[in-house]
Amino acid sequence: MSPPGAPHPLAPSSAPAAQGASLGPAVLPTRPTAQAVFAEHAAFVLRSVRRLGVRPADVEDVAQEVFVIVHRKLDSFSGTSSMRTWLFGIALRVASDYRRKAYVRREQLDDDRVLRPESAVPPDQAEALRRKELRALLDRAVDVLDDNRRAVFVLYELESVPMAEIAQSQGCALFTAYGRLREARAQVRARFEALQKSSKVRP
Repeated sequence: MSPPGAPHPLAPSSAPAAQGASLGPAVLPTRPTAQAVFAEHAAFVLRSVRRLGVRPADVEDVAQEVFVIVHRKLDSFSGTSSMRTWLFGIALRVASDYRRKAYVRREQLDDDRVLRPESAVPPDQAEALRRKELRALLDRAVDVLDDNRRAVFVLYELESVPMAEIAQSQGCALFTAYGRLREARAQVRARFEALQKSSKVRP
């Protein structure tokens, strides 16, 4: 992330032209560096790949793969979409490839999802544990969605990206994006309630 007071990486320079010098052709905005993109958006990419069905143990490796692609393709970023939605599109493809790999096996309980009785932890940690367990259930519930519905649901519901921007990034009409969101909400709600009931995690 840029330090306070530093110009935005996409903003053109506002320095006045040298006296008597020709203005010449318009100067194109400076592209952000791969390092700047990583510093500002690493946490977003980590959250995204987790919500796109990557096992907790593999999240960092998959996020690293996303940024390798970003480094290679950064020159193709046109700025017509936000950096977040561009990164999410890359993360979506990488996570989809990850899920298709034959060696990936979904486990019912893993290191991030083992549910312990609240009596096993101090009272001041019980609420934090409950929130962690609910987040794990939500991640599992989102797994029922296909890539199109998952992208809309994660970006809109969990990352608060405007729907018009999501529709543009997905290459679909606005009403189509809202339709995917409506269907995704229904699927996630049904799956979440079923998982919550079977796990006995209180709301």
